[in-house]
Amino acid sequence: MDGDVELLKRIYDRFNARDIDSVLSALTDDVTWANGMDGGHVHGREAVRAYWTRQWAMVSPHVEPVVFHRTADGSIIAEVRQTVRDLEGKPLEGQTHGLRDKTVGHVFRLREGKVVCFDIQDAAQLRARDRSTAATRAPSRPRVKITATG
Repeated sequence: MDGDVELLKRIYDRFNARDIDSVLSALTDDVTWANGMDGGHVHGREAVRAYWTRQWAMVSPHVEPVVFHRTADGSIIAEVRQTVRDLEGKPLEGQTHGLRDKTVGHVFRLREGKVVCFDIQDAAQLRARDRSTAATRAPSRPRVKITATG
């Protein structure tokens, strides 16, 4: 899992730096990516590029992973502090899209070292999934928590 978490940490770092090409290189060609602004998903690298280009023309999001853990189905959940500002760095007011300051769960599925699917969970879903995973987890397969550092 450490290699997967390191990949995800690089993705967050490059996203926050607006290095879109570096992030896209870590995604599969057929990636499915959650659209946090409008709902639904976008499909494929170029659709992700278009989504982020549109998003970054409207707002300035910053995502900071706090902790990562692998679920029973092999996905990795990153608990993330998300802050969203206007393009001048001021807190948002009266926005109509789904982006705002909050803690969310980012759910990643990887294939051959690249992200194939990304979904977003709100904090309530994150806690419910965490309880469900803990209740169904086999004793021989403990959950691994890795705190983001660095």
